[in-house]
Amino acid sequence: MVFFFQAYKSFGFVAKPSQDFSLVNRCAGCDMSVQEINKHAVLPPIISRSDKEFLERMQRYIITETERVGCNEEGPADEYYIIYRNVFDKVIEYVTAYKSILTSIKKEYDAFIETIKKSQRTAFHLHGKLKVLAGEPTALVYHRKRITQLKAKMRLIENNSSKIQLQIDEMKQLRAEYDTKEQCCIYCKDPSKPIPGMTLQESVSLDALTKYLKHLEDKSAEIEQLMSKKYLPAQRKADLDEEMIVVLERRDLAENLNNELQFRHQRLQIISQALTLWVKSDMSRSFQDFMEHIEKNKDLHGEQGIVEELLEDDPGKAKEAEILLYYVERLNELISLGEYEKAVYFAANSPRRILQNIGTVSKFKAVGKTRGKPFPLLLFFEAIFSISHAFKHPVDAELTLEGIKCGLSEKRLDLVINWVTQERLTFSEEAGDVIFDYGEQDTYNKAKCLALAQIIYRECGLRKKALLCLCKQGQIQGAMEYIQQFKDFTSDDLMQLIKLCPHTELIQCLTKEWNGKPPYLSFGLAVLHLFSVDMKKVGLKLLQEINKDGKDAVEHLMINDPFCSLEEWQELANICLQNGFGKLSNDIMSVLRSQAGVTEISEEDDKVNLMQHVFW
Repeated sequence: MVFFFQAYKSFGFVAKPSQDFSLVNRCAGCDMSVQEINKHAVLPPIISRSDKEFLERMQRYIITETERVGCNEEGPADEYYIIYRNVFDKVIEYVTAYKSILTSIKKEYDAFIETIKKSQRTAFHLHGKLKVLAGEPTALVYHRKRITQLKAKMRLIENNSSKIQLQIDEMKQLRAEYDTKEQCCIYCKDPSKPIPGMTLQESVSLDALTKYLKHLEDKSAEIEQLMSKKYLPAQRKADLDEEMIVVLERRDLAENLNNELQFRHQRLQIISQALTLWVKSDMSRSFQDFMEHIEKNKDLHGEQGIVEELLEDDPGKAKEAEILLYYVERLNELISLGEYEKAVYFAANSPRRILQNIGTVSKFKAVGKTRGKPFPLLLFFEAIFSISHAFKHPVDAELTLEGIKCGLSEKRLDLVINWVTQERLTFSEEAGDVIFDYGEQDTYNKAKCLALAQIIYRECGLRKKALLCLCKQGQIQGAMEYIQQFKDFTSDDLMQLIKLCPHTELIQCLTKEWNGKPPYLSFGLAVLHLFSVDMKKVGLKLLQEINKDGKDAVEHLMINDPFCSLEEWQELANICLQNGFGKLSNDIMSVLRSQAGVTEISEEDDKVNLMQHVFW
């Protein structure tokens, strides 16, 4: 209980030690009076060994915990109180005779301490509010003082502004007066100054002055005549443009009428000739059947298809060249005026794709980039690719290639992905190569570029390059299924594949059985090929993998390899020995010696003809 009193003392509420001991005596159930204690000497209590150990353990716990939280007897009060409360709980658990009364005492102390702490928190908040209320009059005084300062500053700024405005008005007035004087000086020249282009003697001679005046008048008339020929007022140009528009409309109407009349005239001529022929014939068939017979035989005027052209009511075909010329001129006009976006959409929406060609691409390339505006060439490709589904035929291969190049040069791989996967384009090997090369440079988007190139190669039937894209993406299982699906891959093709994509997993799959089918490549030949093309690291990695599996795996591999000859296995064994794979070399030679009819031949016996394969 003394422990709890020590904790209680940390809050500043514990009485003197004499009061603590009296409280302990009362709690212990001692009913002796104070006088009896003074009369009779009281022996100290005999502490048992277990109680002593418990008290020492509690004391060590108090010292350890106070040092851990960094507090002393004077504070901080909360940590100090918690430590002694925990000790008091342990004392209650240890004592059996006084557990109920000590629990009641602890409960009363806890309630009292909680009340004190709550009162402290309330007092702290009230103290803060009191400070705020006490500071409000001072803040009000400072605010009023600041208002006065700001008003004074505003008056000062307004006075300065009015002075500056007066100065500006004075400067404007002086400027206007100066301009007026300067204009007067232009028209009122000083007659005392010498005349430009004449000496002093000539300027006082009447004949010379008359001659010079005539020269100036002729020159003035010549300048006025040149100006009237070379220059026109802007309003005159606008009037001429309006007149030209009206004249062009009249011309178009007249041309349309003329074409229609010509078409009718030619059609009437054909009908007249057909009628004459029909009358001269036996008229056994109807006139309609006779016309159909003429249309099939095309014997009028001897021209191919003239009847169909005249009988079809489509005179607009004759204006196709004029329409093309109009669109080209209009496109050039928009580009010259700098209206690139209008030019892009005008070219993209031209009838029958007459402006969707390389010539238009060259025009937009020549424009180049403008700061703050999108690249016109990229806008052009976006426009023509987005409307590709509206036409019967896809965008041609040349435009597709140029569009992909433009998108990649502008770092717009997202557009290229959308074009390749969604729009109607004509793919080519060059387009796939462009995307493939871009992926080799941009390692972050390499996987996306390989997938796009694979799509293009598949569409073009380029299976070797499609297989290479699969392998470079790490899709080895898909690559093996692709090889199995198309059985036209030769061993040379697969050797070239492992050279371009030297993945260990790929080589292992190609040199082992796949879905119950024999391997596509010989392991020995594959390793020898890698060493021959300066890919020693990959070859060593393969040898290291096969070396881990032991002699049985080597024997199984050699027996099931129908392509590698005896000499080539011996060469592979020598390579293993040279590169630190002595055990693997011995295993290979051991398997070779164990085969029936196989003997080791020294290097001196060069002329001996060996059997291709005898260990089945």
